[in-house]
Amino acid sequence: MTTDNWYVVRTEPRAEFLAAGELAKNGFEVFFPRIKADHPRLGHTDIPFFPGYLFLRCEPDGAGWPIFRPAHRVLGWLSFENEIPWLSDAEVSLLKERSMELNHEGGLWRRFHAGEKVSISSNGIQGLAEVVEDTKSPDSRVKVLLEFMGRLVSAQVPWQSVQPVGENRQDPSKHSRRTRGRGRWVQGSGPRAAIA
Repeated sequence: MTTDNWYVVRTEPRAEFLAAGELAKNGFEVFFPRIKADHPRLGHTDIPFFPGYLFLRCEPDGAGWPIFRPAHRVLGWLSFENEIPWLSDAEVSLLKERSMELNHEGGLWRRFHAGEKVSISSNGIQGLAEVVEDTKSPDSRVKVLLEFMGRLVSAQVPWQSVQPVGENRQDPSKHSRRTRGRGRWVQGSGPRAAIA
């Protein structure tokens, strides 16, 4: 094993920012991917790409596994059947590139596409509409054809006023489950899924 290996640690719930700061202060090389979001946590402009997980670069074969203090807010290593998997430096580089790309594209936000049916609630106007043009960012206005008094009217409405028909907007901090417990990833989740 070389120092090019990265391992995943589990943090206390909603303690990723604190854990990353404390670990870095104590000399750990930490990779904490974050993504811009329209509803970030209080005091932040982004959210963790992998809630509850951080990446640490270390060489456990040399001095053994690092020991964490309570201030580190770490619950333990991500492991599967007592095996602690690792990611190569190249794989973590791909994760870094992917998170930078997502942030360059505006981060995590609901994109609306031309032809999509949506409901509008803006300045006292409520109704069904069809998106005319793909949205570029959460700061842009959405171009729609709105049903108004029996006819279609072209309008531009704030992104926050648009919701897909049949979807309830959820709090982004309440993500769907990504593990089955004991650090086992649900299929399609986890660090390796984000590289694909």
